Amino acid sequence: MTPHGHIGPPDQRERLKAIIGGSTGNLVEWYDWYTYAAFTLYFAPHFFPSDDPTAELLGAAGVFAVGFLMRPIGAWLMGVYADRHGRKSGLTLSVSLMCGGSLLIAVTPGYETIGVFAPTLLVIARLMQGLSIGGEYGASATYLSEMAGKSRRGFFSSFQYVTLIAGQLVAICVLLILQAAMSEASLDAWGWRIPFVIGGGLAVVVFWLRRGLAETQSFAVAKAEGAPKSGFFELIRNHPRETMTVMLLTAGGTIAFYAYSIYMQKFLVNTTGLDRETASQINAVTLFLFMLLQPVAGALSDRIGRKPLMVGFGVLGVICTYPIFVALETVDNPIIAGLLVMIGLVIVTGYTSINAVVKAELFPAHIRALGVALPYALANTLFGGTAELVALWFKQAGMEQAFYIYVSVMIGISLIVYVRMRDTAKHSRIMEN
Repeated sequence: MTPHGHIGPPDQRERLKAIIGGSTGNLVEWYDWYTYAAFTLYFAPHFFPSDDPTAELLGAAGVFAVGFLMRPIGAWLMGVYADRHGRKSGLTLSVSLMCGGSLLIAVTPGYETIGVFAPTLLVIARLMQGLSIGGEYGASATYLSEMAGKSRRGFFSSFQYVTLIAGQLVAICVLLILQAAMSEASLDAWGWRIPFVIGGGLAVVVFWLRRGLAETQSFAVAKAEGAPKSGFFELIRNHPRETMTVMLLTAGGTIAFYAYSIYMQKFLVNTTGLDRETASQINAVTLFLFMLLQPVAGALSDRIGRKPLMVGFGVLGVICTYPIFVALETVDNPIIAGLLVMIGLVIVTGYTSINAVVKAELFPAHIRALGVALPYALANTLFGGTAELVALWFKQAGMEQAFYIYVSVMIGISLIVYVRMRDTAKHSRIMEN
């Protein structure tokens, strides 16, 4: 509040602190989320002991899926919470849940000690993390978009995907460091708990950082003016067009992201025929370069608008996805394979770098966090989360190239939305600051 009682925009120091607090927390949350997947091979026998290693992995994978299915619920509950109680409160609650989930996994005894309570506590921990990661997207996308000044909104909001990718890379690096520093027996016995302790500790630091963040001007104004309360029926009744727009613009983008990042490592081994180490190296290098591209594209959107980037992704995605994957089927040079993957990721950057700010700019402040989070989480669960399953199903059925067509068609559907919608940079519903 200003001395005259008016709610003023944040100064540069507050903005910088907000970007650090929002984006660093996002990194830690995604590190915790990916750590589960990275260390499943080591902790699965402790919670799901069996003579069959596949059965152990299936048990752990089932719990992972439960966490994934909780994301839309977390988006709904946490989105409403952030709209009603503030972006800062939503971010703080989100990282608290992730911290609790990580520490619970770190300290839970194995099946041989407490029996069925071990997998039960693992499920509870993963439910907490699913709620957290589901709410983090909407809260952080809204917070970063609202705290950034109009002229640099695309640039600052792009750090959401920078930190999402960085969280994945950090989890992989922690795994590699522990594998190099510890014997396999020690890592199997207790060393797998270390990354969860690290994640919980980092979450405590982020909790402290987020407690000191300033609230956004957009939320403060909406609260002062007595705007309607956020809720599911308010979203569906009064903002159906924006809600459907978010789902459809997300569908093609999220499946392309999963196809070129998460699934690509398996594709390079199972289809291209590269060894696992080479495929992992290609995946790590391309993801790192992809991460660096996000703020560049975000800054570009501040100069030329959001729509040209999204339309560019849509057009190039439709045209290039099939030939890129077909070329990768037979390539035997790792450098060429990496370049082909990188071409795909450069194209996807047109979506990933600005998707958060585009969604935030579609909604009024009183329902923005829910409007960003819920339709995104639903589309991500339906299309992004199933991309690998669909790809492997087509491959098993002997129709692998049908997956390339499927990805292209979904990008094409999103392209129709990109062409028809107004450029949110020019018609933003985020108050200027």
